[in-house]
Amino acid sequence: MSKGDSNSRWFVLLVGIVATAVTASEALGRLRLPRATKTLRPGVSVLKGSGPSPIITKYSAAWPAAGGANAKPRSARAPARRSQRGWELYEPLIANLIGAPDGPGTKRFAPALAKWQRTHGITPTGILNDATWMEMVSTFQSRRIKDRSHPARERLLIAPIADCFDQERPEELRLVEREAYAAYKRMIKAAAADRSLRLSATAHGDLAPDERFLKIISAYRTSEYQAELRKRSPRSGRAGLAINSPHFTGRALDLYVGGEPVSTRDGNRAVQTRTPVYRWLVRNAARFGFHPYFYEPWHWEYVGKD
Repeated sequence: MSKGDSNSRWFVLLVGIVATAVTASEALGRLRLPRATKTLRPGVSVLKGSGPSPIITKYSAAWPAAGGANAKPRSARAPARRSQRGWELYEPLIANLIGAPDGPGTKRFAPALAKWQRTHGITPTGILNDATWMEMVSTFQSRRIKDRSHPARERLLIAPIADCFDQERPEELRLVEREAYAAYKRMIKAAAADRSLRLSATAHGDLAPDERFLKIISAYRTSEYQAELRKRSPRSGRAGLAINSPHFTGRALDLYVGGEPVSTRDGNRAVQTRTPVYRWLVRNAARFGFHPYFYEPWHWEYVGKD
C-alpha cells in the first residue's frame, strides 16, 4: 500500500468519526431532559427544565426522568415564608387537582401533571417545579371564601354539642352559618356511610358521640374573639390567625382529621394528611361545597357547589 493510499484511508475514517459525532451531538441537542438546579427557598433542590421543552406526549421519553424527579423530596413555599421541607405534605391535594390519584413517582402522575401545566400556561415538563407549585397554590386559594363579612345573627345556628370535638364547648363558640351546617351534615352522612373509613356512627348516619374524626373544632368567630386568640398566640402570625378571617362568615369549619387538632408543625400536618379521613375530604368535600385551605389540613370553607 502506497503512502498516498494510506493517507486516503485515514482521511475517510476521520470523516466517518466526525459525522458520527455530529449525529450524536444533534440527537443529544434534541433531547432536553430536566436537570437539577439551585435550591429554592425554603427546602431542598427542585428540578427545572433546561432550555426549550420538547412537545411531551403520552409516550415521551421524559416520563421516566420526570417520575423519578417527582418521587424525590421537594421544596414548597409556605405562608409567610415559613421554613418547610417538601411538598409531600400536599401530595393528596396535588394528585386530586391534576387527576392522578396514584401520586408522584407513578406512571400516570407525570403525564397528568404535564397536561395541567399546559392548560395553565406552564412549560409541560411533567415535573412539579417551583413555578408549577405556586400556580397550584393560586388555584387552591382562588376557591376560598372571598367575602369575609359577618353574617346576620339569624343566619347562624348553635351546633349540637354532639357535633363538636370539644364536648364542653360553650354555646357562643358553637355558632355555624345555617347553609354551611346543612352541607356539613350531608357530608358527614356520606363519610359515615363509607365503610373504608370505619367511622363510628349512629343509626341515623350521624357521627357517634365517641367518634372524634370530622367533629367541628371551630366555626364562627367574632372579630373580638379572633383578636383574643391572636393575643394568646403572638407567634402565630398572619397565616396562623388571620386578621380578616374566613371564620367571620360562619362558613369556615375546622374539622378534626387526626394528630393535634390545629397545630401547623410540619410533623403534625404530615400525620393529618396521611389519614384516610383527610384524603376522603380531599376527594369528596367539593361535592358538598367545601374547599380546603391548603396549608391547614383541618380547615374547610363552604363556598357552595360549583
